[in-house]
Amino acid sequence: MEHYKRLKRELVRKGAVIDYYKDTIEINGEKLAYFDFVGHKGAAAMIPVDADGKIILVRQYRNAIDQYTLEIPAGGLNPGEESKICAMRECEEETGYKPGETHHLIDLYTTVAFSNEKISIYYTNELIATNQNLDEDEYVTVERYSIDELTSMIFEGKIVDAKTISGILAYKNKMAL
Repeated sequence: MEHYKRLKRELVRKGAVIDYYKDTIEINGEKLAYFDFVGHKGAAAMIPVDADGKIILVRQYRNAIDQYTLEIPAGGLNPGEESKICAMRECEEETGYKPGETHHLIDLYTTVAFSNEKISIYYTNELIATNQNLDEDEYVTVERYSIDELTSMIFEGKIVDAKTISGILAYKNKMAL
């Protein structure tokens, strides 16, 4: 098995959401390799389940893939913010529903080949209607689906977001126990 040792991490560009680095890695003490690394502050997401058992999702445009996606509400951690608080905040901001009792479901790294972005996913069955409080560049519509509808949409390729797929399938599994 090869031994990898990071010798250097150089900041190439600092962004609003991510930082881009060039890493110099020594392999087996004999050769150098260079890797791109995207540093991310972390994120959290929520699976909000309403009184009818429907899961509330948001549909929004995603520039990176130039299409609209259906996703569980999520967002980046603020400095010093705990992931559970972030998930609850993002849920209320994006859906207009404030979570009550909230439970941890799963943690995942989105793209381990080049980023350290970690998303913690939570769920709640307690929602209090408030108001959406979207960022000025955020435009979302709120939609509700049953777990079976969402599972079908995943396998039909209608839901393509990794955190949403992971969260929904983990939630479905947890509820089946």
